[in-house]
Amino acid sequence: MNSSTPSELGYRMPAEWERHDATWISWPHPEGNSFPGSYDRVIPTFVQMAEAITDSETLRINVKNAAQEKLVRSLLHNCPPERVEFFAIPTDEPWCRDHGPVFVTREAAPQLAALDFQFNAWGYKLAPFDEDNAVPPAIAKALGIPVFPHPHFVLEGGSIDVNGQGTVLTTESCLLNANRNPHLDRAAIEAKLRDTLGIRQILWLGDGIEGDDTDGHIDDLTRFVSPSTVVTVVEEDEHDPNFEPLRRNLDLLHTMRLHGGEPLHVLTLPMPRRIERDGQRLPASYANFYIANEAVLLPVFGESNDAWAVSALHEAFPTRRIAPIDCRELIWGLGAFHCLTQQQPAVPVPATKS
Repeated sequence: MNSSTPSELGYRMPAEWERHDATWISWPHPEGNSFPGSYDRVIPTFVQMAEAITDSETLRINVKNAAQEKLVRSLLHNCPPERVEFFAIPTDEPWCRDHGPVFVTREAAPQLAALDFQFNAWGYKLAPFDEDNAVPPAIAKALGIPVFPHPHFVLEGGSIDVNGQGTVLTTESCLLNANRNPHLDRAAIEAKLRDTLGIRQILWLGDGIEGDDTDGHIDDLTRFVSPSTVVTVVEEDEHDPNFEPLRRNLDLLHTMRLHGGEPLHVLTLPMPRRIERDGQRLPASYANFYIANEAVLLPVFGESNDAWAVSALHEAFPTRRIAPIDCRELIWGLGAFHCLTQQQPAVPVPATKS
C-alpha cells in the first residue's frame, strides 16, 4: 500500500473558479434536522440552485432511494436532463460542502482523487451523522477514482478556501476548536493541511459570525476570488455583535502576504441586516456564494444590501453571470449555496509534445 501523502503524489486542491466537470449536492428530506417546519418552503430554492448550476455544468445529486429520485426529477423539469445525474448515496442532511469529499487533482499522470476526512456534525451538534460521514468513499466508488482516507482527522469543506496556488484560508475558531481534533495542535493541523491539499501556506483568521453553528466557517467570512484577491464581509453597524470580529478579520487580511511576498488584494462585501427566527440569529452572509462554471450563485435576502453584494461580485467575477437567489427560507437551515455544493474539478489535460 502506498503511504505517500496526496501532496507528495502531486495532488492539489484546485480553486473553485477553475473548470468543473460537475457539482455535487445532497437533496434534503422532510425528516431531516435542517429545516424544521420549513421543508416545503425551502424546496423552491433548491430548484433555483439546480437550474442555475445546470446552465453550465453537470449536477450530481445524492438521493436516498428511487422514490426520492423520481420526486426530484419531477421538480427539475426546467434543467437539461443530460446535465442531471442521480446517485443512490443516502445522507442525513443536505450540506454536501461539509460531508462530501474534497476533490484534488494532479497534472502528472492526470488524475482526480477524493479526500475522505471525518465528519462529526460540526462538533457533535446534530445526530445522526453516520450516513453523512460515509459519503466521500461512496462518491469515490461511484466515480471509480482513488480515495485517501483520513480516519483520525475531522475537516469540513466549508472551513477551508484555497487560491489554487498554494495558499489556504481558514479560521482559528473552527479548526482549533477542541470539538474537532482535540489530539492535534496548530502545527499538526497545519501539517495535515499541507499533506492533503497540496498547499504551502495557511492564512488564519479569527472568529466567525453570530449564529454560525459551524464555529466560524471561512465560507461565511472571506473567499478567494483570484489567486491574490479575496472578498470579505464587513459589518457597518458598530452595535452589531459581528462588527468587532469582522473588523479584526479585515485588519488581519490587510497585513497578510502570499507565499511569494505579494500582499492580498482585499475587496469588501456588506453583511445583510440581522435576520432572526424563533429568537435565533441566523448566519446570513453574502460570502456564502458558489462559483459555477459560468455563474456565481449569490444568496440574497430581500433587502437593500443585496444590490451592493451583486455589484461587488460583478467586480470580482467580470466574466461570470451573477445569479442572485432569495435565501430567506434557506438560511433557516444555517447555511446557503456554498454549504450545499461541492465542486468536482476537471481533470487536467496532459500537455502535448510539440
